[in-house]
Amino acid sequence: MIPAVPAARPLPMDALKYLAGYPQDLQARVRALIDAGRLGAMLAEKYGEAHAVRNDGQLYDYVQDLKDRHLRKAVPLGKVVYDSKLQVMKHALGTHTAISRVHGGKLKASREIRIATVFRDAPADFLKMIVVHELAHLKESEHNKAFYQLCTHMEPDYHQLEFDLRLYLTHLELAQP
Repeated sequence: MIPAVPAARPLPMDALKYLAGYPQDLQARVRALIDAGRLGAMLAEKYGEAHAVRNDGQLYDYVQDLKDRHLRKAVPLGKVVYDSKLQVMKHALGTHTAISRVHGGKLKASREIRIATVFRDAPADFLKMIVVHELAHLKESEHNKAFYQLCTHMEPDYHQLEFDLRLYLTHLELAQP
């Protein structure tokens, strides 16, 4: 689930791009974990649990279950899929869109959530974090205080998971040859 990183590989200059907004002392601690070859082991120890959400149908059911538990009155979802192009093209890990179509004489809106395929093999907690993030956008479009309050309502450890997901993405990038 969490791939190994080749030993004694020099750290690229942009290796910590997912942590760019964090304090330098925190980045230094992450760099030390990477240099010691411990980042992957730390993540595997903390997030070793895999999930069984392997296809779009299972993803739709998973997202719908979370939505029914926390956002019963939110607009219905028309589509939820894994998207292999998402991370590369949009520099995002998940998207939410409202698509309007003319249906007869009326305008019908359909909500879609797309999740990057990196989450198909990611630990279960990271999938939940990104789904919570995208569901929160059904109620709050901006990344503001109300948005993050909604995220922590659905997942109390949201902020820690978001940080650890950034570590995981850093680790994945370092694991690529």
